[in-house]
Amino acid sequence: MTADVRTGWDRMAARRLSRIAVSPMGKLLARTSELRAAGIDVINLGIGEPDFATPRHIRHAATTAMNSGDTKYTTVDGTIAVKKAVQEKFHRENGLDFSLAEIGVANGAKQSLFNAIIATVEEGDEVIIPLPAWSSYIDMVELAGGTVVTADCTANPGFTLDAADLEAAITDRTKWLLLNFPNNPTGAVLGRSDLEAIAAVLVRHPHVWVLSDDIYEHLIFDGGKFISILEVEPALRGRCLIVNGVSKAYSMTGWRIGYAAGPAQLIKAMAAVQSQATSNPSSIGQAAACAALLEDQSEVGLMRAEFEKRRNLVVDLLAGIRGLSCPRPLGAFYVFPNCSDLIGSRTPSGATIGSDDDLASYLLEEAAVGVIPGSAFGASPYLRLSIAASEDALRTALARIRSAVDKLS
Repeated sequence: MTADVRTGWDRMAARRLSRIAVSPMGKLLARTSELRAAGIDVINLGIGEPDFATPRHIRHAATTAMNSGDTKYTTVDGTIAVKKAVQEKFHRENGLDFSLAEIGVANGAKQSLFNAIIATVEEGDEVIIPLPAWSSYIDMVELAGGTVVTADCTANPGFTLDAADLEAAITDRTKWLLLNFPNNPTGAVLGRSDLEAIAAVLVRHPHVWVLSDDIYEHLIFDGGKFISILEVEPALRGRCLIVNGVSKAYSMTGWRIGYAAGPAQLIKAMAAVQSQATSNPSSIGQAAACAALLEDQSEVGLMRAEFEKRRNLVVDLLAGIRGLSCPRPLGAFYVFPNCSDLIGSRTPSGATIGSDDDLASYLLEEAAVGVIPGSAFGASPYLRLSIAASEDALRTALARIRSAVDKLS
């Protein structure tokens, strides 16, 4: 046996940490804070967070819960009340009926995803992730020891997943297909025909389960309607986990309440993971989530309409910026322009823009606008801009970007 000659932190650090890194969003936040501390007015379009206040009736439910003493531990994966609220949501909005044993509540949708991956993925297991994709999906799989297999969607109309690409990615070791539509970062939406083709592939491969992250479900534009893969193919019910939460639709990112619905054995295993990590979600947050899911839904539509208006504004403004090409996303609150025509250009200081990472850094330093490079999502050369900011902030940010790009030669 070879002796481990590492010392200090090198010896202490688990090797699995080498598989993950601080997210690009975290790095952007850190640099943004530094610039703001230096007195620079940075507009950060890198954060996926609605800028609206949490609706009043939801906040009222939270204060009522606090004042009534609802401040103690709850069942590890959620109270009966919040599980019933989730149950009602699925019945009302998706036509899906789950028992309470098939529902689990966590500290955000991110924890639900993590619980599911840790509970099921082992060394040698493969998880298919369509790209572009939220970087945390990849890190979760790799932290669990699994292998990420990608399906490239960048050449497909609207960044949708092609069933033939899915079929080609499946092997005997495939355990999950991870779907996120409406998509972060592209805003892509899968229509019924897309889902039917994907479901047909999954039916032919009964060993593959589907993990559907539906967190942007309520953010679909142009009169479109969200369709669950279980609505299209009920035969997948026994091997499908749906993950969602209240953060995006109800502007409740800080409340940290997510939920999942799927086979009871999987939900039980996810609860076991959670019990050894965080235990229960906030009791107050659960009470607020009950109000969000069961009471007045009108503000969801109002926020969606505002995001659609902002999408139109930003796409139109991007069309006037040299070197950027941006399709009109059908959902979520991001735009994902291609910046390939700017790669190779030079900054006023003579530096070369060699990648979308370089361009994002240039825009932050030169224009004081924070954006995320497409490389963070496995797709270059692109930029992700969040439209979850006021119209004035968006107009100012796009004007700054245009000015900075005009300085490139």
